[in-house]
Amino acid sequence: MNHWGEKSLKIGNLTARLPIIQGGMGVGVSLSRLASAVANEGGIGVISTAAVGMMETDFSTNYLDANIRALRKEIRKARELTKGIIGVNIMVALSNFADMAKTAIEEGVDIIFSGAGLPLNLPSFLKEAKDTKLVPIVSSARAASIIAKKWVEKYQYAPDAVVVEGPLAGGHLGFKIEQIEDPNYKLEKLVSEVISELKNVEDKIAKPIPVIAAGGIYTGEDIYKYIQLGASGVQMATRFVTTIECDASLEFKNTYIECEKEDMGIIKSPVGMPGRAIINKFIKDVEAGAKKPYKCPYHCIFTCKYETSPYCIALALINAKKGNMKHGFAFAGENAYRAEKIVSVKDLVNSLVEEYECVV
Repeated sequence: MNHWGEKSLKIGNLTARLPIIQGGMGVGVSLSRLASAVANEGGIGVISTAAVGMMETDFSTNYLDANIRALRKEIRKARELTKGIIGVNIMVALSNFADMAKTAIEEGVDIIFSGAGLPLNLPSFLKEAKDTKLVPIVSSARAASIIAKKWVEKYQYAPDAVVVEGPLAGGHLGFKIEQIEDPNYKLEKLVSEVISELKNVEDKIAKPIPVIAAGGIYTGEDIYKYIQLGASGVQMATRFVTTIECDASLEFKNTYIECEKEDMGIIKSPVGMPGRAIINKFIKDVEAGAKKPYKCPYHCIFTCKYETSPYCIALALINAKKGNMKHGFAFAGENAYRAEKIVSVKDLVNSLVEEYECVV
């Protein structure tokens, strides 16, 4: 039953009953369990590929193979648990970006979402027979235009959709520190700019490019607002952390439930981008200079300044996923402090539908 009227989300020949994509969350926060639960409710579930192999025994000695093996397992596990739409999120900044893209396509994943850099060569991994959709994640109309132009010119392939992520998102942000609070970079404005930018591309290629709004979207009312603005759907990540099915530890989820508004902050990440996180003792120790640079175990992110960084972000996020918050921290969207309890994905989706209906 479709509560959203005509608002199902179409990406190429895929149709999600709910116009909701669950955002990819690394490290290990959104894997097969969460992704399949969202897909079963009619949304699009997304597995994060960042350090996906962390549970493999040879992760630290055989980084590349461990990640390929683990990604295959997660996609297959998700497929066993749902007949719905499953995507993967692959950051361009990952040193194993190509491996992750090839593996996801070989496994026949429905959609690849790719941001944290411009995925200019993503279509090169698609071979004729593959039906995987390619969806870049951008933070400006300019980035959307550059990617679309490059893909069409070089690969005769236009993006199947574009996710626009605003400055209220959790994790690494595609904005400079001073842009995060600047009204010129509000998501509402970015969404409208990207929609009008992509209109030109759509006219040339005669293929619709749905625009998905992301970053700080929390309620059914928010979803309604962005759909009214012309977005075809939304991407939500933070909301799905405090669900039973989320793949992170209970301690990680409780960090969201226990935090206050003033605990939300922007950190300088070793990978050279600002990131939004829940400020805890680990982050305060880093900022106070209590952590010292050390050797890099994984070389997982191209842009990481590990020689001068006081900690390894992969290790900190792996610790957090496992519940060891003393040695890590949780990335989170601007509204994470609003989480009150852990609910099932089904109940969360029902409450979003109700909120949406109320506005309509």
